[in-house]
Amino acid sequence: MSHSRFLSAISVLVLSCCGSDPVCGPGMAADNGLELAGTGVDVHYKDLHASANNDCPDPSAPSGVISLTIGGSQDGSAFPVTLCIPRPDRLSSGALALGTDVKIIDLGADIGNGCTLARATTPDPTGTVKASGLCGNGKDPAGFALTFENGVVPMKRTCGAQVDVLNLALTGTVAVAGP
Repeated sequence: MSHSRFLSAISVLVLSCCGSDPVCGPGMAADNGLELAGTGVDVHYKDLHASANNDCPDPSAPSGVISLTIGGSQDGSAFPVTLCIPRPDRLSSGALALGTDVKIIDLGADIGNGCTLARATTPDPTGTVKASGLCGNGKDPAGFALTFENGVVPMKRTCGAQVDVLNLALTGTVAVAGP
């Protein structure tokens, strides 16, 4: 048997043996892969970690589904990012809506020159979020990765007495540590 046929045969055996069970963990996702950017702003968030503490439960969730809270901070600052996912069991089935299926609880940033950002309450964020490497509805210690696509979040920019609202892109793939 040739070398390439041998490898093909092994691949078929591995796939038939183990099925399509997901590989748990964030894979190659960057620790600071979540980016908030636009209009002179470029902020990354890091050290995201999941906690199944039921902060935003969905009353229609099946028994045993516990909402996930995901927290982290701005790279180089203590400004927070906090998300809550009422139905983590839906993360692997496709893209979820940012703002409703993936709630932004807190999002802030220090953008220099005495200016800060805080999440504006209106309009609602848009975009989608999907997971890869997710096992146990996000409760697996291996963690997982979240990918934010086409996200737009209204952010209140405060520079001294001057306050305005910017619609910034929230995008990227970020590693999330397990509980």
